Amino acid sequence: MVVFLNSSQSQIYHSQQVGPPGSAISPDLLVDNSGNHLYVLTAQQVDRILVAACPQFPNCTTCLQARDPLCGWCILQGRCTRRGECGRAAQPNQWLWSYEDNYCLHIQSLLPAQHPRQEQGQVTLSVPRLPTLAMDEYFHCAFGDYDSLAHVEGPHVVCVTPPGDQVPPNPPGSDHVTLPLALMFEDVVVAATTFSFYDCSAVQALEVAAPCRTCVGSLWRCHWCPQSSHCVYSEHCPEGEKTVYSAQEVDIQVRGPGACPQVEGLASPQLVPVGWESHLALHIQNLHYFRGLPALYYCWLELPGKLQKLPAFLEETSKDSGLIHCQAQQFHPSMSQRELPVPIYVTRGEIQRLDNAHDLHVTLYDCAVGHPDCSHCQAANGSLSCLWCGDGQPSCRYGPLCPPDTVEQLCPTPTIDVIEPLTGPPEGGLAITILGSNLGQAFTDVQNAVTVAGQPCNPEASLYRISARIVCVISPAPNGTAGPVQVAIKSRPPGISTQHFIYQDPVLLSLSPQWGPQSGGTQLTIHGQYLQTGGNIRAFVGDQPCLIQEPVCPEAIICHTMPQAEPGEAVVLVVFGHVERKLLTTPFRYTANPQLVAAEPSVSFRGGGRLIRVRGIGLDVVWQPLLSVWLEDEDQVKALGGQGQDVNPRRNCGAPAADPQGCIQLESGLLQCSTLCSVNSSSLLLCHSPAVPDGAIPKRVFFALDNMQVDFASASGGQGFLYQPNPRLVPLSHEGLTHPYRLKPGHVLDVEGEGLNLGISKEEVRVHIGDGECLVKTLTLTHLYCEPPHHAPQPANGSGTLPQFVVQMGNVRLALGPVQYEAEPTMSTFPVEAQVGLGLGATVLIAAVLLLTLMYRHKSKQALRDYQKVLVQLENLETGVGDQCRKEFTDLMTEMTDLTSDLEASGIPFLDYRTYAERAFFPGHGGCPLQPELEGPGEEDRCATMHQGLTQLSNLLNSKLFLLTLIHTLEEQPNFSQRDRCHVASLLSLALHSKLEYLTDILRTLLGDLAAHYVHRNPKLMLRRTETMVEKLLTNWLSICLYDFLKEVAGEPLYMLFRAIKYQVDKGPVDAVTGKAKRTLNDSHLLREDVEFRPLTLMALVGPESCGVAGNSEVQRMPARVLDIDTITQVKEKMLDQVYKGTPFSQRPSVHSLDLEWRSGLAGHLTLSDEDLTSVTQNHWKRLNTLQHYKVPDGATVVLIPQLHNGDTVSQRLGQTGCPSGENIPMLEDGEEGGVRLWHLVKATEESEGAKVRHSSLRERERERAGAKAIPEIYLTRLLSMKRTLQKFVDDTFQAILSVNRPVPIAVKYLFDFLDELAEKHGIEDPETLHIWKTNSLLLRFWVNALKNPQLIFDVRVSDNEDAILAVIAQTFIDSCMVSEHKVGRDSPVNKLLYAREIPRYKQMVEKYYADIHQSSPASYQEMNSALAELSGNYTSAPHCLEALRELYNHIHRYYDQALVEMEKGLDSPGLMGRGVGFQAGTLYCPDRLSVPWKRTPWPRRCSWLAACSRSLPWWRTK
Repeated sequence: MVVFLNSSQSQIYHSQQVGPPGSAISPDLLVDNSGNHLYVLTAQQVDRILVAACPQFPNCTTCLQARDPLCGWCILQGRCTRRGECGRAAQPNQWLWSYEDNYCLHIQSLLPAQHPRQEQGQVTLSVPRLPTLAMDEYFHCAFGDYDSLAHVEGPHVVCVTPPGDQVPPNPPGSDHVTLPLALMFEDVVVAATTFSFYDCSAVQALEVAAPCRTCVGSLWRCHWCPQSSHCVYSEHCPEGEKTVYSAQEVDIQVRGPGACPQVEGLASPQLVPVGWESHLALHIQNLHYFRGLPALYYCWLELPGKLQKLPAFLEETSKDSGLIHCQAQQFHPSMSQRELPVPIYVTRGEIQRLDNAHDLHVTLYDCAVGHPDCSHCQAANGSLSCLWCGDGQPSCRYGPLCPPDTVEQLCPTPTIDVIEPLTGPPEGGLAITILGSNLGQAFTDVQNAVTVAGQPCNPEASLYRISARIVCVISPAPNGTAGPVQVAIKSRPPGISTQHFIYQDPVLLSLSPQWGPQSGGTQLTIHGQYLQTGGNIRAFVGDQPCLIQEPVCPEAIICHTMPQAEPGEAVVLVVFGHVERKLLTTPFRYTANPQLVAAEPSVSFRGGGRLIRVRGIGLDVVWQPLLSVWLEDEDQVKALGGQGQDVNPRRNCGAPAADPQGCIQLESGLLQCSTLCSVNSSSLLLCHSPAVPDGAIPKRVFFALDNMQVDFASASGGQGFLYQPNPRLVPLSHEGLTHPYRLKPGHVLDVEGEGLNLGISKEEVRVHIGDGECLVKTLTLTHLYCEPPHHAPQPANGSGTLPQFVVQMGNVRLALGPVQYEAEPTMSTFPVEAQVGLGLGATVLIAAVLLLTLMYRHKSKQALRDYQKVLVQLENLETGVGDQCRKEFTDLMTEMTDLTSDLEASGIPFLDYRTYAERAFFPGHGGCPLQPELEGPGEEDRCATMHQGLTQLSNLLNSKLFLLTLIHTLEEQPNFSQRDRCHVASLLSLALHSKLEYLTDILRTLLGDLAAHYVHRNPKLMLRRTETMVEKLLTNWLSICLYDFLKEVAGEPLYMLFRAIKYQVDKGPVDAVTGKAKRTLNDSHLLREDVEFRPLTLMALVGPESCGVAGNSEVQRMPARVLDIDTITQVKEKMLDQVYKGTPFSQRPSVHSLDLEWRSGLAGHLTLSDEDLTSVTQNHWKRLNTLQHYKVPDGATVVLIPQLHNGDTVSQRLGQTGCPSGENIPMLEDGEEGGVRLWHLVKATEESEGAKVRHSSLRERERERAGAKAIPEIYLTRLLSMKRTLQKFVDDTFQAILSVNRPVPIAVKYLFDFLDELAEKHGIEDPETLHIWKTNSLLLRFWVNALKNPQLIFDVRVSDNEDAILAVIAQTFIDSCMVSEHKVGRDSPVNKLLYAREIPRYKQMVEKYYADIHQSSPASYQEMNSALAELSGNYTSAPHCLEALRELYNHIHRYYDQALVEMEKGLDSPGLMGRGVGFQAGTLYCPDRLSVPWKRTPWPRRCSWLAACSRSLPWWRTK
């Protein structure tokens, strides 16, 4: 677009592509009525384009620089607009146009430019062309987070700086803090700059050596008080003390750093010898500040490791200057260097330090350091006065310390210690190094003084080191020339080396291998003669260097090739110093890189050693193929890393090459374990899997083909390599590894174990018996079958008298014990008479065998008949289950009728709503998840402030945009765990309980976001688990909304089901140690022993002396049903259930606080306990005492009395919890105490030990097989009996949950309608998906939890057995809700088999439940809000709500920065609703017509404004 500046000038200010490139634009342009759009016509189309896009320019500068004639900067709106959009554009300086104004509004100057942070003052801003405001409008200044009202006088604006306590602290190491300073109108920044607040007390700390100079020389108006040593921001020195003024005080003549009292420099020499008494003096000036103030002076030297103080005195040389004389001192520091700079400074007294005008130090030096011989000493700097003393121990010393008669003027003969190298090529040009002592004092001494084998050697000046080293270049000489090295210093005899140098001619002869991959890494061996020539040997293959592996041997050089761009031949070149040798006869050939196409198998045991076959192309060119694995485990890496090999181990000439197999430590900290592969052909590699230590984690498995690395997955077509745990095998003999296993010839050996075929096949397994092989026939997960040799093999390697049975699986070698062959009958030569006798004997023997066979068959048939009889008995038993169930059901219904009558008086023990909500919100936190913080003495103010802040946070949570942004921000944090999500969701549920309409709105929004997330992935997975905050919020929301439905409808059948379960469990024996019971639905909690028991009815005395019963003046006798094999604790629990039948569990006395007393007659009182002196102990097993143990008869009189002492009983060791939770109390642990183990009904190891018994006879084995088949059916009848007895109560509970005969809770209808809307919105038509959503949201999320945990609803205790039964019923409910077909088979769990016939019926109930709700009338928004408003007042615990807010604040505080960033991104117009507080168009409006700028204010300040809004701060008032 073009703007015409005048009749002859124009310019383009905007270009936009319209239509296809190159298409012509019609001159008929049309502007719409609003003037905002232009219609452009081309041959193909009509386009509507914006005439001006002013909002795209974010600030005034870009707006004016765009030169758009329709755009300008609206100052008071703070945005780029068209003129008509700026309300005050007609007024001067309100709308800036680029064609009239060439600069934006800015702060031209500040007066003052800085301000001390300690005091509050005024700052004047000069802002030219400042717009004029109305009478009731105002500007304000923002110093960071602090705001102050601005007073405008023409172009000048006066603002008040913040008080010192509201200025942020200085950054570390800085003397000031710089804040943004903005001149604002409401929330719009009109002009901005920066403003600094300085701290003079921090200035002097920046430079310890010169605090005064630093203070007065800074950018700030800081002054120095020399007597008190303080830096102050104004003339605030103590009265009577002179001031050193800042350099910024232009009106004062004597000012700045030059006016400070200071040390100018040293008056004595800077060099101070060690061990000689030296006197130090320093110049000092500007002493008039201390005139008349006597003081002691000290010199301080900062020696290594200590600070040395020297007394000093002042010698005044003029009015303002003088000399500081330090006490003479000998210095003996521990010196490792020739010269040691030591800082020095002066103090008045011991504290007041005088400034150093510049870096001030003395240099301590020791002639003996760095001058080990005469030449070094005499070559030292003359200013050091070092001399070589030749007395007892010749050394270099400071001149005065050396006696005159011991000074040596002439140094000894040169000494040559080492020559490197000792060989060189005949062409010369090789640099050799000569090391020794007294090798001259300067390079001129040795310039023409060196010969090597009689030939001149030219020294290099740059490499010469006085007295210690000469580097010279040898001259050419004939091959074979040899001789010593001589160094002849003038006027002294020459020094001759003991080593001889030899000239020799290196020769290259051959090369191996002669080819390798172009990726490099091939280990190349260059064969030849005299290859150890010179010290700088380099090898090349073509143009690429070949990295030499040290050391170079006389007849071989080993190097590794580098990558080459293209395949082809390359000449091998070796450089000896500056001499080259080429191997022209045998070039090296680069081939194409190998390729891997297949690798199998892809699994191995951790022990390694499994053969891996790798197929590919060009594999024979690889020098050293490896199969490697990288391991990550800190302990294993440390343990094995020390034993691992170096990555590039140094070898010795003539020694074999290092084995690349084993483990090496990598620089990254990983451990690399490798095995060497063998090259079978150009297309096949044979590798063995590396061993992996237990606990180490494999990170990468790959093939290392010289320089190439190929991941196993790439070579195997995407199949990664997997390590399985090593197999475990059971010894052959059940008596142990040392006992021989008796083997009959011809029998197949069966070896048991675990994980046998996870990492190997049967063809790879090798089994040996001594030196013979046992052929593997079958290998399964748990069994290995092998065919042993027919004859007993010999022991291998002399390992005992019997052959060992050894299984080899790769590297895993397992010895399972010795094998003893049973003897076979042998045939020998007999006489004819003997043969006849033998024949007759054989006939008799055969007859006997036939007789025995007939008897055996008879016995076998008898055993089969016995087994069939058992089966018939089982069938009769199953038939009799129905009769037994009917009897049990009759007894149960009688009990439930009695219970119903009791409940009519006492009522069902529902939890109060607060306890119910807290248990539902915070499962697993006991009975007191939120404890209000106790107020200590003197903490009332802190607590009031905390309560005020939490109230502000509660108000802030009312912002929907804030809350949603907070939730999304927290969930995006990687370390915000699932547990944290659930906890924060529950805290929000508690904090917003009084605003359930708002919480429901938040939940709808989050569920919508969750659905949008899962629609693009797998919508069936939505709400499957509780992984996000919205899922936990949904659970809590349902818990709130369905509480009334629980109390009125579903609670009664659920409670009756629980009591029926409890009654049935208590009727049968329960093992107090293992927790197993005879009556259960869960086979894992089934007592699988026939325990004889007898029911007893005890007469419990209830009266004044019984614990917990008050108000009874008469003693009552109450029957209590127990079993004679119940432990004393179990008896007490059953008695408490009888006595307190209608009392909530939390109001009952604890079973551990009562003792059981058996009374017989008038004086017979016996206290019973689980353990006492009468307890029976046998073989380290102690049995818990029962009623049977005490021989308590039926009808005995007992009473519960308070405990008078804490006996060490088993029941007391259970422990108590601090808060009543109603959750499971742990059962007795089957532990050991002093070597004694406890048992009740069954010893814990009886079943496992009985399973290990082996029977040898055929009859016993048949019985074992019959028993193994019969026992599960017997147990199943027990489960079936329990299931049929409880069936009515299970049906009633499911019917109450899934019936719509009563009105469906409005929350359920509202939720299901919302899920239907989400499905319709996202185009989900699959009814199965919607079924899953509803199931996951309601039935599985709420009702399954209620079924499994009745203690969340009722004030009851759920035992471990009752919990196991409820888990089976809950699983049945879950299976009934699934859309997939419920299939059961022989291998299905018993728990699923129990309800296999009922689940299809329950599935139909679920389908009908969903259909009836869908067809019912929709829940209106008003009805739902009305119901939510009624529920909002249920939870009224203010302390707990405040505690929830406090914990919620702790979570927000952890991620404050991340949350703040997200808030600022999305909160252009945050909707805040508080008590009389409103928000609109970027301004906060208070109840009394106050308006506060909001948009550019940080969140902490916003919270403060929210709290202060109702207090009507004066500078907020409007007219």
